[in-house]
Amino acid sequence: MTSSHSTRYSLKHYAFALTLLLSACGRAGGEEVGAVDTVFKFIGPDHKIVVEAYDDPKVSGITCYVSRAKTGGLKGAFGLAEDKSEASIACRQTGVISFAATPLNQQEEMFNERISLVFKKLRVVRMVDKKRNTLIYLTYSDRVIEGSPQNSVTAVPVPAGTVIPVK
Repeated sequence: MTSSHSTRYSLKHYAFALTLLLSACGRAGGEEVGAVDTVFKFIGPDHKIVVEAYDDPKVSGITCYVSRAKTGGLKGAFGLAEDKSEASIACRQTGVISFAATPLNQQEEMFNERISLVFKKLRVVRMVDKKRNTLIYLTYSDRVIEGSPQNSVTAVPVPAGTVIPVK
């Protein structure tokens, strides 16, 4: 092997390893509840819609279920595909609602997940409607240059005797 061939071979392996590392980073830790195939792909995984559950890290007893498209094929298998911007969210009380020791911000990002190799993220933001004692969760996607106006919103009323601590 020549030196330049060896260098190109090493660079390809380095790029592949970097791609695998990037695809593992930045995950919010959602738990996949289920998935349905939408398009058969002869090579690589099928295109699908996945449903993932995310527990609110600052509010015990609330779980958000996010459904979104996940691109398959070879690009999808290697984490190189850009998933669609559309997502839907439904958050529900799944236990006794209690709050972390520190008060909640009026609005803050609850979690985000990469939906392309570098530039695009799916985000969920928690907002507090203090007047109605309700937590609102908004999902949308953004990218470095331009995000998508497509979004989905859900609300979880907090029981009347429980006050939402807000900063």
